[in-house]
Amino acid sequence: MSTLFDCGDEAQLLAGMRHARQAIARGELIVLPTDTVYGVAADAFTPAAVQRLLEAKGRGRNQPPPVLVAGQSALQALVEEVPEPVQRLVDAFWPGGLTIVLPAQPSLSWDLGDTLGTVAVRMPDQRVALELLEETGPLAVSSANLTGRDAAVTAEGAQNMLGDSVAVYLDGGPSRTGVASTIIDATSLVRRGADAAQEPRVRVLREGAISWERLHDILGDLLEEQEGPKDSADGAA
Repeated sequence: MSTLFDCGDEAQLLAGMRHARQAIARGELIVLPTDTVYGVAADAFTPAAVQRLLEAKGRGRNQPPPVLVAGQSALQALVEEVPEPVQRLVDAFWPGGLTIVLPAQPSLSWDLGDTLGTVAVRMPDQRVALELLEETGPLAVSSANLTGRDAAVTAEGAQNMLGDSVAVYLDGGPSRTGVASTIIDATSLVRRGADAAQEPRVRVLREGAISWERLHDILGDLLEEQEGPKDSADGAA
């Protein structure tokens, strides 16, 4: 039986954070507020927990979840390299609504699904999420919804979709924006070998909280031209 905690009440917040940490340690799922939409989270380094997350949403391994982190040092530990243009993006938009795909650190022992050697990373701009991440370490987090349905912008909305597949719901009130993060692919800035012959460019995989224009202000011609709206809310929180 899952439990919902009101993070606006100090006593419930403390209890909820404790139960959330314990659930993550047991390999269970939690729902937490972020600055974009609500996310469903699991320990990124427990493969069975990540698989449980995918099953709860009705997704396969070909749709691996992004990873939320508490700061830039965690990003550097998870990816092979942070290219200078990516560092500029991080300085401009983190914490905030930008998810960045880069080649994953090869030495990591985890299984997020069929990632093709990459990982999508974001630092959220939300106090409860950041405090929890500081204590648990990186979490695999996808938008709190069933695949094909809109991402939840309230804890109750997430609970109505995910039910008892989630152990703990942390209720931080309505999502601040209700707009999912923008996802960019920066892997070509790092790729070597045969891929190195291609011109390095950053691609927008999904436009959300951070507009193409704001990204272009930072990256200039490194950013691929827009091809049209890419605005699915079913994925990264």
